[in-house]
Amino acid sequence: MADPAPQDPGSTRPSDGPPNHAPAALRPLYFAAGLVLVAIGVAGYILPALPGTIWMILAVACFARSSPKMEAWLLSHPVYGPPLVAWRKNGAIPFRIKLIAIGSMLASMAIVCLSPAPEWVDWLVAAIITASALYVGTRPGTPRATTGS
Repeated sequence: MADPAPQDPGSTRPSDGPPNHAPAALRPLYFAAGLVLVAIGVAGYILPALPGTIWMILAVACFARSSPKMEAWLLSHPVYGPPLVAWRKNGAIPFRIKLIAIGSMLASMAIVCLSPAPEWVDWLVAAIITASALYVGTRPGTPRATTGS
């Protein structure tokens, strides 16, 4: 597969995606981080308690700064690509995924609250999960309609 040019209109990389501005010395670190994040993301698609897409979103961001070829591969992947492209173009999270994410957050919060952790930990976790759930819940559920010119 050939590396798509970032400004190429036929590219799998949206023009509004993050540019490849990492200094040359940091690119191997971004690339290594991207590989680790892909591994975690794949595990997340297999394991029921671990989310997968968020790790793939982070991986594609690392590859955008280190390897346009790996970025294009992830964005065009038949399983992982569609949610990544929807996120990059519109910040969209499908409704079913929102329900799973918020349900998982609530289950995690219940586990922490039932644990012998100090009360301040319960409040901290509740605040973080509430903010995260609000963020996930307010993202568009489907790609925004585009108007032709």
